[in-house]
Amino acid sequence: MAEMKPLLEMQGISKSFGSTHALTDVAFDVRAGEVHALVGENGAGKSTLMKVLSGALKPDRGTIRLKGNAYRPTSPIEGRRAGVAMIYQELTLAPELTVEANVMLGIEEKRFGLLGLKSMAARVRRVFERLNHPEIDPHTLVADLGVGARQLVEVARALITDAAVVVMDEPTSSLSARDTEKLFEVIASLKERGVSVIYISHFLEEVRRVADRFTVLRDGHTVGTGDVAHTPSDEIIRLMVGRQLDEMFPKVDHERGEPILEVEALSGDPLPESVGFTLHEGEILGVAGLVGAGRTETVRTLFGLDRLRAGRVAVAGRADRGATPWERIRQGFGLLSEDRKDEGLAQNLSLADNIALPHLAPYARHGLLSPGRMKAGCRTWMDTLEIKARGADQQVVDLSGGNQQKVALARLLHQDAAILLLDEPTRGIDVGSKVTIYRQIGALAKARKAIVYVSSYLPELLGICDRIGVMHRGRLVEIRDAAEWTEQSLMACCVGENQ
Repeated sequence: MAEMKPLLEMQGISKSFGSTHALTDVAFDVRAGEVHALVGENGAGKSTLMKVLSGALKPDRGTIRLKGNAYRPTSPIEGRRAGVAMIYQELTLAPELTVEANVMLGIEEKRFGLLGLKSMAARVRRVFERLNHPEIDPHTLVADLGVGARQLVEVARALITDAAVVVMDEPTSSLSARDTEKLFEVIASLKERGVSVIYISHFLEEVRRVADRFTVLRDGHTVGTGDVAHTPSDEIIRLMVGRQLDEMFPKVDHERGEPILEVEALSGDPLPESVGFTLHEGEILGVAGLVGAGRTETVRTLFGLDRLRAGRVAVAGRADRGATPWERIRQGFGLLSEDRKDEGLAQNLSLADNIALPHLAPYARHGLLSPGRMKAGCRTWMDTLEIKARGADQQVVDLSGGNQQKVALARLLHQDAAILLLDEPTRGIDVGSKVTIYRQIGALAKARKAIVYVSSYLPELLGICDRIGVMHRGRLVEIRDAAEWTEQSLMACCVGENQ
């Protein structure tokens, strides 16, 4: 791309929270009509920098210029009016409102004191047509949409205004491969119109696909910037983690043992549909599939969160026709939800509380809990999973999305479950932390834990799983040894080409 004056310039940006320096003299610029990838590990400062840009946070020091003019937003609404639209990694929707109300929130059309409902609905429909999702009805409650569709509502909310800069923070984390491709088409159309996109992602293949330039943050500092096309992925990873990664998918030797979970004709309401499989001790069983294929519904029905319509579940040879989540926990199940914000964590409690809650016995004496023991136990898991936080008593809501995900996994590991149902366990986690998680999951398999691993990221399924099954239209259509699959054959099965 030819050299040109930046549309957006951020210089010397610093921000501290008490003694924690989140940003130190950060420099970042974006040109008109480019996609600029902002990458770095969890806790590197990416989200903090974007909150400064949006007006959600006030920097301690530094200057920002937008379109050549000084830019000092005092709120996200002011930032949005100035031309900066945000799509946060954690969805910021009002579930009890309609799609239309969410998309138009803060920019409602009014005439003589009345809302222009027909005009607003038409605008919202046009945005979803541009996103190639005309089936999303503006009058539908957001609460009735799946996670992938809610992500598209966030995208639509950013596109409804004539923004000069659109920030996308992990926008594909809940999207299927097909929806991701459609999003990339939208990004391309934004570039053609001269709109700049700041693209935050842990998927370097996405960065290479859509971005023109990149900037790497590490520990709150700018450590590198350059053209994506001229920089190898290994170099970008080295800048992110501060070291060279020897192996993306570390192998931990483990052996498959006896069957521990047998599922026959499992049917939920409305999904899954007649799912059957056998899971062995010391096995990692991957589950692939598009959004809406029934992967999440399968693990939720197994765990007792969703109603079991029909089928049989046998744990260690003892069969039942449904159980509550509490009964499943007593049987040795543990669930990591894909929705960490609403289901996976108690956001306003501390790290220690969140990690300890499923299994308080180690911290109790004579019926009383010991906060000191809880914090000490939490610090052990913080070290194991490399969780970046001020301490065990910090509220989870204050952590970055990736570190929240690691707290959710630490809770499950502390529970010491025999059967782990992991739904998108590395969602929103940086490259270096993913390697830590993969190594930990391999160690669990070596310790004879049985793992169901649901993921939209095909390389990790192929890299760490022993067997992989594919969900399609609510059914588990095929299970093979991981070595018998390729990314191409998995995707073909996911879209139904093998049916």
